[in-house]
Amino acid sequence: MTATSGTTGSRPVGPDVVRLQGKLGADIDLELLQLALTHRSYAYEHGGIGHNERLEFLGDSILGQAVTVKLYRSFPDLDEGDLAKRRASLVSTVALAEIARMIGLGEYLRLGKGEEQTGGRDKSSILADTVEAVIGATYLSAGPDQATDLVLRLVEPLLVDPDRFGAAMDPKTSLQELASSLSLGNPSYRVTEAGPDHDKTFHATVVLQGEDVSTGSGSSKKTAEMAAALEAWTRLSGRAA
Repeated sequence: MTATSGTTGSRPVGPDVVRLQGKLGADIDLELLQLALTHRSYAYEHGGIGHNERLEFLGDSILGQAVTVKLYRSFPDLDEGDLAKRRASLVSTVALAEIARMIGLGEYLRLGKGEEQTGGRDKSSILADTVEAVIGATYLSAGPDQATDLVLRLVEPLLVDPDRFGAAMDPKTSLQELASSLSLGNPSYRVTEAGPDHDKTFHATVVLQGEDVSTGSGSSKKTAEMAAALEAWTRLSGRAA
């Protein structure tokens, strides 16, 4: 049963969590929702309390299934390859972070001091992970139907965006065209890598007119650049609008 007061069990739940529950429009247990908002950096600074990574794991699966079924039903003429590309564009870190920003999720996060000081409330990776954790919390609280309904409400603004899929399928070209239309010149990419040879992570930064615009990460230089390009395209699209 979902709590309606300021506490659930023995753990206090703040009014911000109650407010977010109402904004999401789902019958989410408040204690689970608070857990979904708890980043591991906060958990480590508070005696190793629970954090949202298990809920994120669950929510990722539910998100993928809900989006897959939605695309299958909405686009009967698309083949498997095109459906897969559209699904990837809707469940990407960039897309989920955009959804998080639309609903103001960053203000509700529980972060450690280090993440707080380095802009964690607007980090795409943290925001995307939290969206997945919230979906997982909804599934456990209210069942699969409400979880699916929440996913579809969250992705709807992206589904109806006519430019969404073209940019996601070829983000570097889309970014180059948009930057040119805004008289920003051609984007360049600065790439660094970290980790052992068998498990490297690449980090790419999009640079326009000498300024860093966005970042992205991936298991290869190409995927990192594509992630950074898609985030840059998303941000510049807002400026163009």
